[in-house]
Amino acid sequence: MRVLIQLRPSPDIVAAVAAPDLTATTADVTDGLPGVALDHSYTPVALPRARPATAGGDPLSLNQPLLFSMAPEEASVLVRGEISDDESSARLALLPGRARDVIGVYADPVIETSLTCAGTPSVGTWQDVARLMRVTELQAEGYDGTGVALAVCDTGVNAAHVTRQFGRDVTVDHDRSWNPSGVSGQAGGFAVDHGTMCAFDTLIAAPRATLIDVPVLLSRRQGGTAMDGLLSDAVAAFAHLRSVLDAQPAATRALVVSNSWGSFSPLWDLPPGQPGNYSDNAAHPFNIIVGSLEQAGADILFAAGNCGLECKDRRCGFPGRPIVGANSHPQVLSVGGVDTSGERVGYSSQGPGRLSDHKPDICAYTHFSGSKAFGDDTPDSGTSAACPVAAGLVAAIRTRWPASQISPSQLRTLLHRTAEDRSDVGFDYDYGYGIADTASLLSALKRRTARQRL
Repeated sequence: MRVLIQLRPSPDIVAAVAAPDLTATTADVTDGLPGVALDHSYTPVALPRARPATAGGDPLSLNQPLLFSMAPEEASVLVRGEISDDESSARLALLPGRARDVIGVYADPVIETSLTCAGTPSVGTWQDVARLMRVTELQAEGYDGTGVALAVCDTGVNAAHVTRQFGRDVTVDHDRSWNPSGVSGQAGGFAVDHGTMCAFDTLIAAPRATLIDVPVLLSRRQGGTAMDGLLSDAVAAFAHLRSVLDAQPAATRALVVSNSWGSFSPLWDLPPGQPGNYSDNAAHPFNIIVGSLEQAGADILFAAGNCGLECKDRRCGFPGRPIVGANSHPQVLSVGGVDTSGERVGYSSQGPGRLSDHKPDICAYTHFSGSKAFGDDTPDSGTSAACPVAAGLVAAIRTRWPASQISPSQLRTLLHRTAEDRSDVGFDYDYGYGIADTASLLSALKRRTARQRL
């Protein structure tokens, strides 16, 4: 099985891996590990150290304020490798104290796109979604995504197709986009596929946002398909996005990250309770790096997944609580799906989440005629569409409210409080806090502006 190996080499090596203007190799980090076939095509990633912000905090909990340190004497380094499934001794040899510098071994599960199991026709169009999300009102108030970086982490974007379907030019930032090792192709020039659908859907509410193309799902494993990748490449992608965020002026920092993918099966993971597990483990390197990127000022959204009880995707392998790993992270906005009539679609995963109980956070629109990435008669569907629709709304808000004025945590709270409640009890595991409500969100922001002027 493939694994991520966390090492603590000398501070000089950590500094070299973390430096934005240097490219360290696996050979620079380690000269070999017993029982591991190291992947030398994988560029090592520096991982910050996470610890509670207050004395006495739980060092293994994400549900608290955390501090993240990239100081060379505290940060660690991730490399990728493969160990034999039937050689448990190799795994044991990597436990802390058994191999030099090793402090952890973690699952590197397959990650896949979240389309839908349903074959039903579209319910409404993207223009209906724009109307329901009050896009005209957003633009009249100056919320259109101008100056906002919007990263689409998926199968790559075909900007020409998005332009044709959207009826206006789109902007792709080639310099800030990123490809996994071994993936060729230019930002904005990938085949029309799932990532193109997601890019189109982000632009419904934020038509002037600048797209950052991150085709993380084009990474390959042996026997893999065109639409799955490895979590280790998502780790590297988020490390890149941290450098993108750090390069922005602090006063106007705005980065929205849309992720319509997840882990569907426990077969690719280590069992819950084992230190290397991903689905339930707050200490997994990807869950740590997600938290550090959010704290630095990025709004991170994940699709809740398509394992809803009424119409479960055939790939869904978790026996319960299917919102797993980073899709259930307390510092991300986990997005479920409703159609344009406001009804939850049957494939939208229900909570509770594994890392955070209150998941999904909110719902957004899906199953509408939009990008036509899969043909004229195939809707933009799944929580794969709902997530970028919500990401577009967040990007629109960031036009006027950068992270220096409203932190990602504060904006998530606003989205919770202003959502259109679909139950009698407030939060519920079907809709979260409700459907994203642009009108109520704008009213809340106006009240915030008025208070600031007092």
